[in-house]
Amino acid sequence: MTTAVPQPPAASQPPSAPRTLRVILNTDAKNEADDQFAIVHALLSETLDMRGLIAAHFGEHRSTTSMLDSRAEIDRLLDLMGREDVRVENGAAAALPDEATPVDSPGARLILEEAHRQDAGPLRIAFLGPLTDMASALLLDPTIARTDTTVIWIGGPGYDVREPGERCEFNLGNDIAAANVVFRSGMTIWQVPRTAYVMTSVGYAELEEKVAPCGALGRYLVDQLIEWNATWHQGPIEHRALGDSPAVGLMLNPLGGLFRTRPAPTFGVEGGLLPGTGGTVRVCEMYDGRYLLEDMFAKLRRAAA
Repeated sequence: MTTAVPQPPAASQPPSAPRTLRVILNTDAKNEADDQFAIVHALLSETLDMRGLIAAHFGEHRSTTSMLDSRAEIDRLLDLMGREDVRVENGAAAALPDEATPVDSPGARLILEEAHRQDAGPLRIAFLGPLTDMASALLLDPTIARTDTTVIWIGGPGYDVREPGERCEFNLGNDIAAANVVFRSGMTIWQVPRTAYVMTSVGYAELEEKVAPCGALGRYLVDQLIEWNATWHQGPIEHRALGDSPAVGLMLNPLGGLFRTRPAPTFGVEGGLLPGTGGTVRVCEMYDGRYLLEDMFAKLRRAAA
């Protein structure tokens, strides 16, 4: 009689899931010199399905045509990368007039289009400047708050005691009304406040060693950063915080962030925190800078090769 040989149990198969993540990047690309690094990093990351870039305004502090300036910078980066395939839409040219009135734009319509898709998995929308276009989309169609959409915002102050005389955080200050619309909406929000995003500094020496040799794109990234510092920064400096890059990191590797869930605030006219209306926000208090920056540097080298 033949004795049956026990067989090992069949290996369980992992659940099927999309191998890429749908993302939109909303960027005030010509405001400073760090959006450029975040845009390039996102476009060089194969697991991110870039559904579109939206050109955002950055107030009138430095330009009266800030949204169009952002659009021109996005187009320049895409040209350097040879990425004519990427969809680009213009966002609002200015902040919301109040918390009830949207500023309609092709960028807001792109958000609505992608948020309502039922066939492609979750959507992450990273905002590297003000929340104008997200707030406008919510005011045009509040039902998107119930879709599988996550807002990742680089902006707002830290949640601990503020130092005397601390200025309103820049991205928040460019549209406080929009921030209040989004934070009251019930959307899923991951916030990277100023206390966290400033912890992503790189020095000129490191940029010259790791980024500048990466073709015309690498040289441009470094030169425009040094030029921005020379134009706008008073005093000696040889570094810059790539403060928008944590948004890309959170899309690539959300476990790299140290989060704390807090009551979602509203924001006063001076940019301070006020009690909210009962929702919550996931606040990223720190991000893994080693992974974030080295991943970007490696992808730039790979693309140049």
